[in-house]
Amino acid sequence: MYRQTSSNQSIVQSNMNTELVIASSSVAEGGIGCWDLHSGAEQLRYKSCASPPHGLASVGQRFLASSQLREPSASSGSVLYWSWSKPQVEVKSFPAEPIKPIAANSHGTYIVGGGQSGDIYLWEVASGKLLKKWHAHYRAVTCLVFSKDDSLLISGSEDGCVRIWSLITVFDEFESQQANHLYLHSFKEHTLRITDVVIGHGGFNATIVSASEDRTCKVWSLSKGRLLRNIVFPSVIDAIALDPAEHVFYAGSRDGNIYIAALNAESPSSSSYGMHIISSLSDRSKAVTCLAYSTGDLLLSGSEDGMVRVWDPRTHNIVRMFRHAKGPVNNILVVQRPLYLSLGNFSNPHTSSRRHGLELPPALDKYVNLPGEDGENKGVIRLSNPCNVPQDASYLSYHMIDDHIKDLQQHGSSAAAEMEVERLKQECKRALQMVKQWKQMYDNLHEFCVNELLNGDKVEDNK
Repeated sequence: MYRQTSSNQSIVQSNMNTELVIASSSVAEGGIGCWDLHSGAEQLRYKSCASPPHGLASVGQRFLASSQLREPSASSGSVLYWSWSKPQVEVKSFPAEPIKPIAANSHGTYIVGGGQSGDIYLWEVASGKLLKKWHAHYRAVTCLVFSKDDSLLISGSEDGCVRIWSLITVFDEFESQQANHLYLHSFKEHTLRITDVVIGHGGFNATIVSASEDRTCKVWSLSKGRLLRNIVFPSVIDAIALDPAEHVFYAGSRDGNIYIAALNAESPSSSSYGMHIISSLSDRSKAVTCLAYSTGDLLLSGSEDGMVRVWDPRTHNIVRMFRHAKGPVNNILVVQRPLYLSLGNFSNPHTSSRRHGLELPPALDKYVNLPGEDGENKGVIRLSNPCNVPQDASYLSYHMIDDHIKDLQQHGSSAAAEMEVERLKQECKRALQMVKQWKQMYDNLHEFCVNELLNGDKVEDNK
């Protein structure tokens, strides 16, 4: 039921005053809706957008990007850009094949897209260059998500497989040639199409949750590369969202319920939903198609009835509702309002992002440019600040390579750059070997300490 009490209003007012809700539909006439999460006022309706699930992204909070649904017979796809202040599409891109899921890293420097062929594409936003394309799955890619530190990419597919990609490995030619496969892990326990994937905090110790049309959600350990928990639901789950504390996750179902499942603890024995399922949120709506979490500890859901509902997870009440014009809501984003925008900017046709130095980047390239074309090496990728990622030799060597390449591009020839890169790759290889040796020493020491403790306990027991 829809109840907005004074206490709920205070929660909304205190936590949502800087956030925007953005929702898209698979129906082109519906476009993209944008609302102020605090006031509920619609800011702008972006026109002519028919996005697939997971086909909407906020790129560095600078502009919106969306892939577009195409006819099954179409041989190419399209990715569209909108600025915050204009309802019309400003940049159109036409990749080599239809793209459905897209994602941007946290700084908005790169966009990835998943193709119908199972290929993954990675573009540099500022230049539009297609830096890398690789065959990731046997069937179409259905969802893509970056890890919190942007070092990993997680993909799901129609083949039921979830794969983890280290971007350093993907872009390191030496590592790619030495490895039997590019992916870090390949989780194959799902039997049907992957519908959603989320990853928590914790870097390489993070937890991953995947949903599938096989009516299960599976909880994975990234560090151990194995399944931790399998949860069977009463209906197919199309959307999942992690609680910020990562005690539970929310699963949006085709039966209209949002199930609350435990990540670690067992569900009560009296639970009527099944093992590990604690309870549910419901107002008897149609199928839940997408979920998102706000920084104000509020859960947002989109459904086939065209509504966006804002839930207070503590009370299980709906505190606000937004109506999308036409068609089902299949994507929801919650983003911080850009600092240069006031409420009036959305509706003022004379206000442009260009006045703030935020002109939209060029269209995305259709094909990968080979190294040396246009006088540049286009296979270089820069991840987030190294302080946000584990400080082992592989990351340090990578950032060292990146800094040297930039210096060589500015002051040296392409031949000198190639020679220097080869030398640095060898240094990177030696550094990785050292890391493996240190890890082996640590494992041996840890095993020795454990054995000593166990032997000590046995001696005490004998006494």
